[in-house]
Amino acid sequence: MKIAIINGPNLNLVGVREPGIYGSRSLAEYLNELVAQYPHVEFSLFQSNHEGAIIDELQRIGFDFDGIVLNAGAYTHYSIAIGDCIRAITTPVVETHISDVHARESFRHVSMIKDACATVIAGFGLDSYRRAVDWLIENAK
Repeated sequence: MKIAIINGPNLNLVGVREPGIYGSRSLAEYLNELVAQYPHVEFSLFQSNHEGAIIDELQRIGFDFDGIVLNAGAYTHYSIAIGDCIRAITTPVVETHISDVHARESFRHVSMIKDACATVIAGFGLDSYRRAVDWLIENAK
């Protein structure tokens, strides 16, 4: 099974960015440990602060992988382009967030990608990623 984990803007700063919301553990460290927990899964890890680069990566893998865990960060709330890209690919995408976006600022309650995704997992801290991987293992192709 091939699963991609794609992270959007500012997620490279998890561990130092607003630790009260995102925790003090680095996302890179967590993801390396997560990958080790699933030796039967081939993972691809990608992070970019640029919307176009995220779209390019989704298009690159979106027809060959079994699942995508996507934390689009702030792009979640306004990127019609990422939503359109998800609709254009065949690989199921799980919208994922570290924080509970519905318990935060009102602009974070809107997701422009939700309807294009297979499901949404949010609010479990870094464990949201593991839950998304488990969902894909249980539900993808």
